[in-house]
Amino acid sequence: MKNEAKLLLGDEAIAQGALDAGISGFYAYPGTPSTEIMEYVQRSRQAAERDVHRAWSANEKTAVESALGMSYAGKRAMACMKHVGLNVAADPFINSAITGVNGGLIITVADDPSMHSSQNEQDSRFYGKFALLPMLEPSNQQEAYDMCRHGFDLSEAVKLPVLLRITTRLAHSRSGVKPRAALSELPLRLPEDMRQFVLLPAIARRRYRRLIELQPLLMQAAQESPFNFYEDGPDRSMGIVVCGLGINYVRESFPDGRPPHPLLKIGQYPIPVNQLARMADECGRILVVEEGMPFVEEALRGSLNRCVDVRGRMDGTLPPDGELTPNHVRVALGMNSRGGEPVPDIVRMRPPALCRGCSHADTYKALNEVVKNVYGDGHVFSDIGCYTLGALPPFEAVNSCVDMGASITMAKGAADAGMRPAIAVIGDSTFCHSGMTGLLDAVIENTPILVMILDNSATAMTGGQDSHAFGRLEKICMGLGVERDHLHLINPVPKNHNDFTALIRRELDYEGVSVIIPTRECIQTLKKRSRGKSTVSPAEKQGGRQ
Repeated sequence: MKNEAKLLLGDEAIAQGALDAGISGFYAYPGTPSTEIMEYVQRSRQAAERDVHRAWSANEKTAVESALGMSYAGKRAMACMKHVGLNVAADPFINSAITGVNGGLIITVADDPSMHSSQNEQDSRFYGKFALLPMLEPSNQQEAYDMCRHGFDLSEAVKLPVLLRITTRLAHSRSGVKPRAALSELPLRLPEDMRQFVLLPAIARRRYRRLIELQPLLMQAAQESPFNFYEDGPDRSMGIVVCGLGINYVRESFPDGRPPHPLLKIGQYPIPVNQLARMADECGRILVVEEGMPFVEEALRGSLNRCVDVRGRMDGTLPPDGELTPNHVRVALGMNSRGGEPVPDIVRMRPPALCRGCSHADTYKALNEVVKNVYGDGHVFSDIGCYTLGALPPFEAVNSCVDMGASITMAKGAADAGMRPAIAVIGDSTFCHSGMTGLLDAVIENTPILVMILDNSATAMTGGQDSHAFGRLEKICMGLGVERDHLHLINPVPKNHNDFTALIRRELDYEGVSVIIPTRECIQTLKKRSRGKSTVSPAEKQGGRQ
């Protein structure tokens, strides 16, 4: 039966919830812990039968802009990304609050507290507040599913995008989800105000004024939301505010799942100030349990204009960084720690490493032989991808990893400062994501840098998704102005090692932009094809993408 319960990851619950809410298009760039949303949709028979758009975007900015375009046409759309991806998408995200929407638009962002696979652990709720947009934060997989339909309805009611924020623990854990009957997709329909998406200053000022005037309505919606509730309790020496999945840890701390203290659960924002004020008036102190940064705690300390004792991450009652754990919450509630036994010495941390047979290993062997032996350390700028592991033993070949695309631009800046040589290492997918503009800057000034685009024909770090770069890198580089004599493709295999090192030496002598593209398929996608899990090669995918 179509409506029977499903065992879903939080990411998958969002995907299924959006499908059943009548969505017409998903747009995303892979990034842990958000990747499984799009992957679920790409495997979905329901999505295929309806021909729901479900192809990866070049980056998060293009994903949000495409989703906004689908909303412009009256259809429901979702853009998905991890938290640092929202930095890339910030321009259209912030401005979409000014334009508003036509069809419902949800921006789903998966935050990564503890930085399991990220450069930082920023909290996307601050972006939502900055943009003056309504936000949703599920506490479990069922809420993640239900919030999609609620979010699209809310988006169309207030004519604004909605930010749906999850975190790693919810994204990658499973629970039973009871689906609802699927809705039909909305018809094609142009905006009633054909000027609302034209952000000329005169129109933008009017639209921004409208956004500000909508804030009381958004606050009322949060006060009345089924995802926000207040449970009274007999012991008012303390009140507990919980956001998102934090409520699970609080309930786990008590035998019957009900704390004796008043509890305010927040799943929809803006922060329901009236309910917070009630707790502040009735309770001696307030403990704020939230995953990520002290978003509600900070607001509670400053917005109520009351002398209230607030506990949480800011005063050290809960750790100021990293993921929440049930034990953290127990200790914050004044209970005995259940930290478990210490890890025995026999269990050692095993640092990540490149896969056996990875093409990047042969590239780093050649690069180290040329660069380290002659110039020493400090000349290689890396990017975000599997190849970042070149910073670790045994290679220790790279000296930076800041954000997507920064390898080329940092190498350019170092070359501008007089460093020779300055070398950038970037992957094929990351190059298309945000490396092309940096290369264009270098070409315009003919900056003496060597750019190595490590082409393994996949977005390998996040599971081997299709790369927009496949079969196009050479043409893209030539289109950006790289001179043909200094643009080279090479197969990084041991038998070509001497040719590879000779090529690197030759291009390092050139006082201009050089590009070398070591090209060999990711060993993991190759293994999947050899085991029959994927019978489609990158070349075949090129001719038949979804």
